[in-house]
Amino acid sequence: MKLPDMLIPGPLKKPQKPGGGDGAGPVERLKETPADLVGWVDERTGGASFLTGMLYRKVPKGTNWFYTLGSATLFAFTVQAVTGVFLAMFYTPSTTQAYGSIVHLTNDVFLGEFVRGMHKWGASVMIILIWLHMARTFVFGAYKYPRELNWVIGVVLLILTMVMGFTGYLLPFDQRSFWATVVGVNITGTGPLVGPYLADFLRGGAEFEQTTLARFYAIHMLLVPGLIIALIGAHLYLVVKLGTTAPPWLEPKRTKATVKEERV
Repeated sequence: MKLPDMLIPGPLKKPQKPGGGDGAGPVERLKETPADLVGWVDERTGGASFLTGMLYRKVPKGTNWFYTLGSATLFAFTVQAVTGVFLAMFYTPSTTQAYGSIVHLTNDVFLGEFVRGMHKWGASVMIILIWLHMARTFVFGAYKYPRELNWVIGVVLLILTMVMGFTGYLLPFDQRSFWATVVGVNITGTGPLVGPYLADFLRGGAEFEQTTLARFYAIHMLLVPGLIIALIGAHLYLVVKLGTTAPPWLEPKRTKATVKEERV
């Protein structure tokens, strides 16, 4: 599908052929055409250079559907963020009202059950996708020099995704989520050194009560999403800067310099 010319920033537009056009100069055309909102924003932000690097970068030979797992994970996170905002509009982080607000959202709110279902199953989809993306990166050797930092950021994103799923599981505050979280926090408390302190921090006291639910809600809604967004930005920057690796079954192209080095 071809985008309208007014939606394409000036630096990304295809230049006209020599001798083409109506013969008018840039000043005359500027006076005759309406204000270009996208061009106005681009002139003040320089976003076209970023879009050029994102959309017009070289990809290695042999690129296939395995390379879309990262984009699919990003799309899943976007769905989680959007549906989570709508759920937060009706959710009450209280031990006495949390479950009732979930029941009201599911049974009474228009499309509430659909949005909650997208958020619930989308969490599982995102976890599956990020594991597949990490597996693809490892198998393809994309964690090696010079992409070690991007691999570390990916590992942290994987951990944060698991934390997001764990903290969100308690929010309905029904019997299943309550006792599952009790088991999870107790397992966390068995970890070496920081395990007991981390378990006490998550509980917020001796028992699972209002403070526990408030902490899980804050971590799930504010802390972890903020960290994920920041790390995704750094991750995408490094992907654009360093490029992507070719599949391991494709041999690198041999040049005269490499052949000479092999002989030496």
